[in-house]
Amino acid sequence: MNVLWVFAHPEQASLSGSLRDEGVQALVEAGHEVRMSDLYAMKWKAVVDRDDFPEETSPQLRVTTASRRAYEAGTLSADIRGEQEKLAWADLVVLQFPLWWYSMPAILKGWVDRVFVKGFAYGVTDPSDGRTLRYGEGTLAGKRALVVLTAGSREPAFGPRGINGQLDLALFPLLHGTLWYTGMSVLPPVAVYGADRVSAEDHAAAVSLVRSRVLSAEQDAPLPYRSQNGGDYDGDLVLRGSLAPGLSGLGVHYHPGA
Repeated sequence: MNVLWVFAHPEQASLSGSLRDEGVQALVEAGHEVRMSDLYAMKWKAVVDRDDFPEETSPQLRVTTASRRAYEAGTLSADIRGEQEKLAWADLVVLQFPLWWYSMPAILKGWVDRVFVKGFAYGVTDPSDGRTLRYGEGTLAGKRALVVLTAGSREPAFGPRGINGQLDLALFPLLHGTLWYTGMSVLPPVAVYGADRVSAEDHAAAVSLVRSRVLSAEQDAPLPYRSQNGGDYDGDLVLRGSLAPGLSGLGVHYHPGA
């Protein structure tokens, strides 16, 4: 298995850094190949701007148009092309970050913004019928994605009735709206809670969890999201009334009983 590990934490000596090292070691020991994108160490540029499209000459920058044109012409900036090559190579993409304000750090959001350009990760159609390929289909279909995060909160607060919201629903924009949107099969996230007060025993348990989950990523069942083009949604991309009748909210986009 080819694994791209995208790491977004500013401190190498952090809990996150130790968990990354343990996860990568487990994969390598099991015979998998791992490539690393350590965004802070790379000093990754987190904002989309005209420098991403050095051959763009239009006086008004339209990011979607310019990014597609640059991608198709092979003229995206070298750092973006390098990350796209890693993504194309990978079977499993691990995104690791501390949970800040219910989301990923800005540097990782910027990695997605700049790398997942139109034509590469979205905005693709089926040549046979013109259908837009997203939410379970697309150029990144066949790959798996695993989010590994640390959170300051204790685990119960991320439970079904916890004040923070159930974790997979709190992360819905990333898991469903980014990873599943681009076609990747999304595995249940790995979370290490209470990250600011981890005891030696807690650390050992976290290491065991991360090692176990990255090694089982090939076999673990992904989150059972509904595909866009599987017949569950109408022409306005609204879930058909016969499915999950009387219900609304993010949970309706999961297959029941899966």
